[in-house]
Amino acid sequence: MTDQTPLTANSPIGTWLDHPVGGPAITALLGAGGGFDASSLTPVLGLPLQQLVVLSQGQLPQEAVDALVLQVNGGVVPDGSAEPTGWQERVTTGRFAGQTVIVTGAASGIGRATALRVAREGGRVIAVDISAERLADLAGLVPGAEIVTVAGDITQQADIDAITAAAGPSIHALANVAGINDDFSPAHETSDAVWDRVIAINLTGGFKLMRAVLPAMLAAGSGSVVNVASEAGLRGDASGNAYTVSKHGVIGLTRSAAFMYGLQGIRVNAVAPGGVATGIPFPPNVSEAGKARLSPFQAQIPTVATAEQLAASITFLLSDDAVNINGVVLPSDGGWSVQ
Repeated sequence: MTDQTPLTANSPIGTWLDHPVGGPAITALLGAGGGFDASSLTPVLGLPLQQLVVLSQGQLPQEAVDALVLQVNGGVVPDGSAEPTGWQERVTTGRFAGQTVIVTGAASGIGRATALRVAREGGRVIAVDISAERLADLAGLVPGAEIVTVAGDITQQADIDAITAAAGPSIHALANVAGINDDFSPAHETSDAVWDRVIAINLTGGFKLMRAVLPAMLAAGSGSVVNVASEAGLRGDASGNAYTVSKHGVIGLTRSAAFMYGLQGIRVNAVAPGGVATGIPFPPNVSEAGKARLSPFQAQIPTVATAEQLAASITFLLSDDAVNINGVVLPSDGGWSVQ
């Protein structure tokens, strides 16, 4: 990049840091309270600057990014600044046409991106989340699409029943995305409260909803389930005790169901994300012992993906494009799992 090439909010973070004007500007902004320093940005160098609004969990507001773009371009918004760069989602028109797809965790992050991708590809989406407020704006985001929102807790049977009732008798696919972080605690520090909540949401809730949709899939002789596991389901050095156990459990749930129902036309697969720019916060009171032990390994994350990139992996496995894939755990982690 030359000095005359304008920087925009869609320019990669690495390009900003390498730029003779943009580099000092972004470093100064982050050091003034953005919640990051230049070294912490290594896994996200390929993401657009705009993603820092999500990653910072509110510490870096949209206004700060807009002001930074104006600052490095002499107070002028450069031509083409709204044009996206890098990887772009490529919608396959009609891929989910005529299908009802349940997506949990649909109000934010990976779940939201997955719900919107399915809707753009013609599916009827049952968008589920604990937060009715965050679900409220989802229904109108894809013109002409049918997005039915259900505010509910997947650990509660009454809410599971409400979800399947909203879906109706034909349920073609389920994306079990909803999940929470733990506090990075090792086993001797893990409280009952952390253990019970993480296992309930990350594992038991997904199991209950899968159990609830299977009769409709068995009656139809077809169906697809994608459970969101994690890099922590593949190794022991990615997160705390409760989260790691829950995601290993998701993989076991996936493999068992894939084996049990594969001959009846039902595919069950899992996606194991690495770092993802969702902005989901960690609980308060993170374990210092756990954080100290995990940090050197988390620092080796090769790249952080966007929620839309994870949705591409999830919707592939959900769709008939993955017709011959069953019982797979797909690491969608930028290569972290091979390190």
